[in-house]
Amino acid sequence: MSEETIIVVAAEDACGFDGEVSAHFGRCPFFLLAEAEGTRATVSEVVPNPYRDGHQPGAVPRFVRDMGADVIIAGGMGPGAIEMFHDFGIDVATGATGAVTTVLGSYLRGEHRGVVPCAHDLRDDCGGRGQRIGGSHG
Repeated sequence: MSEETIIVVAAEDACGFDGEVSAHFGRCPFFLLAEAEGTRATVSEVVPNPYRDGHQPGAVPRFVRDMGADVIIAGGMGPGAIEMFHDFGIDVATGATGAVTTVLGSYLRGEHRGVVPCAHDLRDDCGGRGQRIGGSHG
């Protein structure tokens, strides 16, 4: 990355770099916006997710796009949202867990890239229609 990149991270809290990455971007409580250049990033703001309780297909990807995102990082994401982000020209990195600062550093060093299949046991958790895809949901 040689120019400034806007990275949006699905976050469990409003603690910035000290916070935790959310397991699912669409229902995360907050989005952290980071401005990155090379392997350095600074937090520009933490924004509440206005669609957290009223999950509407397509609304969250458009919200993230409208924040100016070049990249979205989350624990999990449904295939429809991934496709929308790709259509918007936004890079998607899923499978992220742990501290925001660690995940961002890993992404910026090129160690965490691409889409990891969602591990939830209900398709609804990953953008489906609530059908079980194995195991029991607890």
